[in-house]
Amino acid sequence: MNDRGARRRLAAALLAWFTSVGFLNLAQAADTAATAGVDHPEARLAAAIDAMQDGRYAIATETLRKLLKDQPNFRLAQLLYGQALALRSGACIGSPLADDEDPKLRDLLAEYRVRHDSQRALPPPGQVPAMLLKLSDELRHAVVVDLSKGRTYVIENDHGSLRTIRNFYSGIGRSGFGKQSEGDLRTPVGIYRITGWMSDDALPPLYGAGALPLSYPNSWDRALSRTGGGIWLHGVPPETYVRAPRSSEGCVTFANGDLLALRQLVTVGGAISATPVILADSVDWQPAAKLAGDRERLTRTIEGWRSRWAALDTEAYLDHYAKDFRTDDGLDKAAFTDYKRKVNAGKRRIEVGVDDLSLFAYPGEPGLVLAQFMQNYRSDNFTSSSRKDQYWRRQPDGQWKIVRELNR
Repeated sequence: MNDRGARRRLAAALLAWFTSVGFLNLAQAADTAATAGVDHPEARLAAAIDAMQDGRYAIATETLRKLLKDQPNFRLAQLLYGQALALRSGACIGSPLADDEDPKLRDLLAEYRVRHDSQRALPPPGQVPAMLLKLSDELRHAVVVDLSKGRTYVIENDHGSLRTIRNFYSGIGRSGFGKQSEGDLRTPVGIYRITGWMSDDALPPLYGAGALPLSYPNSWDRALSRTGGGIWLHGVPPETYVRAPRSSEGCVTFANGDLLALRQLVTVGGAISATPVILADSVDWQPAAKLAGDRERLTRTIEGWRSRWAALDTEAYLDHYAKDFRTDDGLDKAAFTDYKRKVNAGKRRIEVGVDDLSLFAYPGEPGLVLAQFMQNYRSDNFTSSSRKDQYWRRQPDGQWKIVRELNR
C-alpha cells in the first residue's frame, strides 16, 4: 500500500471508525481550546487531528512531534502520532485504536471521546451557564465543572457581565459523579469554595503540581446525610500529561500546567471574594439576558425577607421559611419560629443589610437556588456581620421559600 489513494482509504477507514464510536467532527476541535491559546497542548492536538482528516499527514506528524517534545508524557498524542506516521507511510497496519481489550487503550479512547464529544466544548459568545443567576462584584471568577463532559470552565465576572475565559479537560471519580458516601469513588455535585492551596512539595507525586481543597461536604450535603471528604482539584503524576476521564477517588484532576493556570485565577479561603466552584451534573448554556427574569424575582423575594425582618414584622418574616426548613445546627421550623419570636419580642429596632449578593441555581436540584451574601445586622443590643448561605426552593404554588440557612 504505497500510493496516495491507498493512504487516503486507510485514513478514511480510521476516521469512519472514529465517527462510529461517537467522536466529534474534529473541524470543531479547535473551539474546545480556543480560550487557552493556539500553543496549548489541547489546541495543538486538535490541529494535528484536523490535518489527519484532510490528508495532510506530514503536517500532522510534525505537529505531534513538536507537541511530544514539549509534553513527552501526553499518551493520547503518542498514540495518534503512531497513527499519523502509519498514514503518512501508507503501511498496511490495523488501528491500535480499535483494540478495546487493552485497558490502557480503553482509557485513551475514553479520553478522546470526552475531549471531542457531540457538543462543542466552548459555547457561543454571549452564553453563560444558566446556574450563574447573579455574581457579586466581589467575585472576579467562578469555576464551573461539567462533570458529564469532563470539561472545566473559568467564568470571568466584570460587574455582572460574564464571559468564559479558559476551559480545561478534567478527570473525575472512577464511579462517576453524584457522591453520597465515603469511599463511593464519586465526585460530588454541588457548590463549594476553595479552602486553600497545597503545593507539590507538601504532597505525594500522585497529586502532581498541587491541590485546591474544596469545602465538601457543604450544608446541603450535610442536610442529605452525605459523607466523606478530601475532595480536591489537583494535578497528575509527573509520568503522565493527564489522567483518564474516570480515574480519581472523587477529586477533579487536571494537567499540571492547567492546574497552575487555574491557581492563578482563583481566590481561596472563606472570604466573600472566594471563588465558587460549581460541580455540575450538566451545564445548560443560555444567553445572559434570559436569566434576568429569575434573577429579578429572587432578588425581590430576598429583599422582602430582609425588609420584613428589619420592620420587626415577625410573622411575615417567618412566612418566608418553608414548612420543612431546618437550620444547619438542627432547629426545625417550629423550634426556629419559637426562637425568633422570643428574640424579636425583646427588640425595639433592627437594621439588616444584605450586601454582595450572589445567586446560583443549584446543580442536580431542580427548583433550588443558593443565595450567598454578607448579612450586616444591628439592633438596640446586638451587632454582627456574617456570611450567609440560604437555600431557597420553589414551592408547588410558585412561591420561593427558605429550606435551609447558616451563618459562617
